[in-house]
Amino acid sequence: MNSDAQPIPSRGAAGNPANRFAKIELERDVDWNPEEDAAPNTQFLRDNTSTIIARNDSPDVGFEASVNPYRGCEHGCIYCYARPTHEFLGFSAGLDFETKIMVKERAAELLRAELSSPKWQPKVISLSGVTDCYQPVERRLKLTRQCLQVLAEFRNPAAVVTKNNLVTRDIDVLADLARHQAAAVFISVTTLDTDLRKVMEPRTSPPASRLAAIRELAQAGIPTGVLVAPVVPGLTDHELPAIIAAAVEAGAQFAGYVTLRLPYAVAPLFEQWLTQHFPGRKDKVLNRIRALRGGKLNNAEFGSRMRGEGIFAEQIKALFSVACRKAGIADNRTNLSTASFRRPEKDQLSFFD
Repeated sequence: MNSDAQPIPSRGAAGNPANRFAKIELERDVDWNPEEDAAPNTQFLRDNTSTIIARNDSPDVGFEASVNPYRGCEHGCIYCYARPTHEFLGFSAGLDFETKIMVKERAAELLRAELSSPKWQPKVISLSGVTDCYQPVERRLKLTRQCLQVLAEFRNPAAVVTKNNLVTRDIDVLADLARHQAAAVFISVTTLDTDLRKVMEPRTSPPASRLAAIRELAQAGIPTGVLVAPVVPGLTDHELPAIIAAAVEAGAQFAGYVTLRLPYAVAPLFEQWLTQHFPGRKDKVLNRIRALRGGKLNNAEFGSRMRGEGIFAEQIKALFSVACRKAGIADNRTNLSTASFRRPEKDQLSFFD
């Protein structure tokens, strides 16, 4: 990738790295030029998937099942570990990931069918297991809201992770689930620096809006926590105590964190981004990541991929633990229950009529 490429306004990536599965690579003669090229628009494409609940057997995450109404994410977070999933669709992990969004229009219908099956054993379903279920187009399409409504009808517990204040639109449905100990929301806060957020997570909600979302959700009686994800060593790790303190002041009841990892094409994308925006910190950040990842920019081994290993990993862990203890949430956890799960009678399932 060309490290001298120009940043694109409101986009995380500045180009499209080659798809690792493609045998042929097409390149423009020149990189994007702000004086000659219009900024790339977002395209929304139908995803005709036949199933909606994805299974996960990783011991590093706290859920076995997830629902993702969208593939790709317009939020454009430069560090997003999900970027390489777009390569399975024939796209690039770069600009394609944030400008070619696959939309699962039948998400709620498929979810209803899978929950209705006798084969479904009630368990927590994570919304945003891969891409953010509250990315900008959700305001118009409301696929996530429809899925939440189905989950509420079945009283199947849901855990939501998002960087968007839009989640507050669905407080009514989330509160309904919460009455059955079947809802929890994690607001992901990476930084409190608004300028850094603009270039690192260009189409996400500003930090203040995320803290406001925590406040609204908590006041509505919905178990709400903060997820500091990812912690970028050498760039945002020093913010951990301030983020935890601000989130708890807003009403967060529990917290978690994930340390940055850079799988596949995310590594060169992130390196290019550092060159464009933080050239003076580039070497420090990359060296810290390598120190966490056994000399590499990514280590996919279960047990360490979410936190890393070594002295810097221990420092981040200690910083997080002390911050939680000072904020009074050190031992807090969220416990969701499947006890209220039910399969409504067919004549009551009129949501799609």
